[in-house]
Parts: sequence; structure tokens; C-alpha cells
Amino acid sequence: MADDSQHDHDFVGGSAGASNTFPIQCSALRKGAHVVIKGRPCKIIDMSTSKTGKHGHAKVHLIATDIFTFKKLEDISPSTHNMEAPIVIRQEFQLINVDDGFLNLMNDEGESKDDVKVPEGQLGKDIAELFNNGKELSITVVSALGEEMALAFKDVTKAE
Repeated sequence: MADDSQHDHDFVGGSAGASNTFPIQCSALRKGAHVVIKGRPCKIIDMSTSKTGKHGHAKVHLIATDIFTFKKLEDISPSTHNMEAPIVIRQEFQLINVDDGFLNLMNDEGESKDDVKVPEGQLGKDIAELFNNGKELSITVVSALGEEMALAFKDVTKAE
């Protein structure tokens, strides 16, 4: 009889193997599209194509801004090569509380989310001030490549 202990495996958890990016040919990219440059999710703000010599490939020059830090990044790639495009998800949440530098949020299904930091700068100050003044706010959270950030808000206070 064979030893079955070698066939005993513990499958407690795992991921579906879904990627945070998908390949896209450089020549298919357009202004306003998202692309990964130097490992960062970016939005293309300008691009140009240049022809090179007799045996060279056309090159695409991309200028983009990081969607989280807003820093400008550039890349040059042959138009026939593939680049990675990030899967960017935008979600709306209702703001429940601002607590200890984090936003307590709730989605339409009633599930809570407590791991989004209050944005830095004027956006974060405006959110905290309006919330403390009794306003109901809808927060837009953008996520890509395992990062997420509150990017915008809307005052959804109902007029009485």
C-alpha cells in the first residue's frame, strides 16, 4: 500500500492569480490612458512617435503623471513592444468618520473600509473640516498596483 501522507496538502488560502496589470502594445496607448512607468501607475499626459533610421523601429515617447504622487515620469519604448497598463479601480464610499488619520468609509453594500489614509494637503483639510461641520460626504477612492488613495470628495448633504 502506498504512503498517502505525501498526498496530504493543506490549501488554506491562495489568490486567483489575477494580475494588477495587463500588457498593451506601445502603439495602442493614447493620451489619458494608464500605463506603468518605473513601477508606478501613471496617466499619460503627452506622447509622441518618432521614426528612426533605416533598420530602426519607431519609438514612442511617453510623458505621464503618477496617479498617486502626481510626479511627472517619462519613458521611451519601441512602438512594437508591449508595456504594462495598470488596472485602475475607482470606487465611491460614504464617509462615516475621520479617526486618527484614517477615513472610516462604507460602500453601497454596507461594508466598511477603515484603511484609507486622510489625504495630505488641502484635500484632507477640506474633508475633515466639512465632516466636522456635519456635512455628508461621498469619497472617491482610486486603487492600482496594491495602493489606494482618496482622490476626491462630493458634498451629498440633503437640503432640508
